[in-house]
Amino acid sequence: MPHKKFQSCIDACYACATECDHCAVSCLHEQDASSMARCVKLDMDCAAMCRLAASHMARGSEFAQSICRLCAEICEACGEECAKHEMEHCQRCAEACRTCAEECRRMAQAA
Repeated sequence: MPHKKFQSCIDACYACATECDHCAVSCLHEQDASSMARCVKLDMDCAAMCRLAASHMARGSEFAQSICRLCAEICEACGEECAKHEMEHCQRCAEACRTCAEECRRMAQAA
């Protein structure tokens, strides 16, 4: 079963997507929401990519390795942006993004 082999990466992807969704919505409620535009955009890109990567790994897609490489890149960009902001939701998101990027890189190398 392909999903068992990559379960830790799948879990990290879903956890990251959840944190990114929460961060995006929370950023929209900040005092100066317009200053959070890049963070919100990257959160949305990252959440979508993480879900895509998880679904491809779960079904053993031949494209999972390539998708995970790109997912790591997007997670890294999102994590770097979130880390610039001191709000707790951004800091939690940055950490989830770093974890997911590491897992996706590991998966892409091992696959």
